Amino acid sequence: MSPLLSVVASLALWVGSALLVASVTIVGPRRLYALWDDLRDRLWEIRKSLAALVVVLIASAIGRGSLQTVSELFGLQLTWAIYALEGNFVAWVQATFGSPELTVYFASVYVYGYVFLLSFPFLAYLALPRTTTVKRLVVAYALNYAIGLALYTVVFAYGPRNVMPDLVTSLLFTHNPEFMALTGEINEPTNVFPSLHTSLSVTVGTFAVLTRREYPLWTPVAAWLATSVVIATMYLGIHWLTDVIAGTGLALGAVYLSYRVVDEDETDGTDEPGVDDAGGGADGAVDEVDAGSEAVGE
Repeated sequence: MSPLLSVVASLALWVGSALLVASVTIVGPRRLYALWDDLRDRLWEIRKSLAALVVVLIASAIGRGSLQTVSELFGLQLTWAIYALEGNFVAWVQATFGSPELTVYFASVYVYGYVFLLSFPFLAYLALPRTTTVKRLVVAYALNYAIGLALYTVVFAYGPRNVMPDLVTSLLFTHNPEFMALTGEINEPTNVFPSLHTSLSVTVGTFAVLTRREYPLWTPVAAWLATSVVIATMYLGIHWLTDVIAGTGLALGAVYLSYRVVDEDETDGTDEPGVDDAGGGADGAVDEVDAGSEAVGE
C-alpha cells in the first residue's frame, strides 16, 4: 500500500470511529433516527449551500497550481515583513514547550483531530429539526476556502519552517513522515497566510458556542480541539502567529457573513410539527420546554 493510501485509510478508520462515538453520545439516538428517516429531504434543503462549497473546493483543487504561479510572480512578497513583525516567536514556542509527548499530541490533532472537527458539525447540525444552522456552517466553510484561496493568491509568504530551518523544526514530518504524502497533495509551502487550519477550526468553535443550547456537550469538545489545532499550527512550525491571527479574523468574518446570507426566518422543509421530539437526551427535553414556553407566550 502506498504511503498516501495508508494515511487515508488510517484517517478514515480513526475519524470514522470518532464520528460514530460522538454521534451516539452528543447527537443522540432519537435525532439520528429522525435524520435517517428524513435524510433525503434535508440534503435537498441544503443543496445550494453544498453546491457552492463543492464549486469552491473544485476550483481550489484545479486552480491551486496556476494560482500559486500567479502569486509567486505578482503576489505581495510578505515573508520577511511577517518575520520582521514577530521575529522568532514560533522558534521560541518550539524551544520552550517542545517535547516528544506534545509533538505526538499536536501532530495527531493537526491531522486526525482537524478532520473530525470539521466533519462532526455537519452531521450534528444536519440532525437538527431545522436546516438553517447546517446551511450557515456550509456557507461559512465555503467562504473560508474562497477568501483563503484569494488571499493565498494575493499574498506570497513562506512559513517559519522554510525561513528558519536552523531554528524551527518541521515537527509534523520529522515524527510522522507518512503525513507528508497527504499534506503534499493539498498544500503548497507558500500557503501560509492566512492559516486555513486556524480559520476553519475557529469557525467550528464559534458555531459550537452559538449552538451550545442544542449541543451542550459539543461546545467544550469543539473549543478544546479548535484551540489545540490553532496551537499545533505554530508548535509544528507550519504557520506564523500572524497567519493565526489572520485566520481567526477570517473565521469570525465568515461566520458573520453566513448569518447574513442564510436568513434565520427562511422556511425549511424539515420544520414540521413534532420533528423537535427527535432530539436525543437533554436536547429533546430542552425542545419540549421551548415549545411549552412559546405556547404560554401566545
